Amino acid sequence: MDLIKVAEQAFVNAKEAEFPKFKSGDTVTVAYRIKEGNKERIQQYRGVVIKIAGHGDAKRFTVRKMSDNIGVERIFPLNSPFIESIALNKVGKVRRAKLYYLRKLTGKKARIKEKRV
Repeated sequence: MDLIKVAEQAFVNAKEAEFPKFKSGDTVTVAYRIKEGNKERIQQYRGVVIKIAGHGDAKRFTVRKMSDNIGVERIFPLNSPFIESIALNKVGKVRRAKLYYLRKLTGKKARIKEKRV
């Protein structure tokens, strides 16, 4: 019985982590906890949010970055206990929710204008 309460408390604590509000087109840095064998480290993943999907506990977002001229996309569940933090680096000025067109663009064409505040 106590084990169930501990698991529920861990789940509630994971949901309490507050992240900044971000949307498609924003540049974010996700600090993700990675376990390799018995070691654990935090990896910084910085890129453009190209989509946010799902709702409630199943909400997830896709971040795209360029790594040696190769586009790399990674999907992060928003309520994952492995996400240490999310930092909002730039607010992008875009007019749609899903930015799949960025996959075809390279170089300067793939840049997103920054929204001035």
